[in-house]
Amino acid sequence: MAAYAVCVRDGRLLLARCTTPDAAGEWALPGGGMDHGEDPLATVVREVEEETGYRAEVTALLGVDSLHLPGHPRLGGRGRTDFHSLRIVYEGRVTGGSLRPEVGGTTDLAAWHPLADVPALPRVPLVDTALRLWRDRPATGRAAPGANG
Repeated sequence: MAAYAVCVRDGRLLLARCTTPDAAGEWALPGGGMDHGEDPLATVVREVEEETGYRAEVTALLGVDSLHLPGHPRLGGRGRTDFHSLRIVYEGRVTGGSLRPEVGGTTDLAAWHPLADVPALPRVPLVDTALRLWRDRPATGRAAPGANG
């Protein structure tokens, strides 16, 4: 279980650059895994601050993305595993703090990117899914498959 934020301000999207082996150098939404017993809203607020330096509030639930990768290579381990991730995507608004990179975490840089430039960035697929949720606001909370971004 994980929670992510789509924060758009002045036509720019807030992203964090990954350092994990499976996504190194790719841009991702600020967010990440829930701690045991943690509420998803608390998760996304905590993760935005950890990865970007910003305090944020959730303004809307955009949807849920389920990712199932049978036979996915284990991160940092040996062999393969049946990987399944449930990702809750929220719309967020920056309320304070200042932009800075995460230290010692899973990202190394945070930045605002013009929405028009996002399709050209190296990015994790969840960015495109989340932007479709943000733009389309589907009643089901599920993004329809479609073009990137």
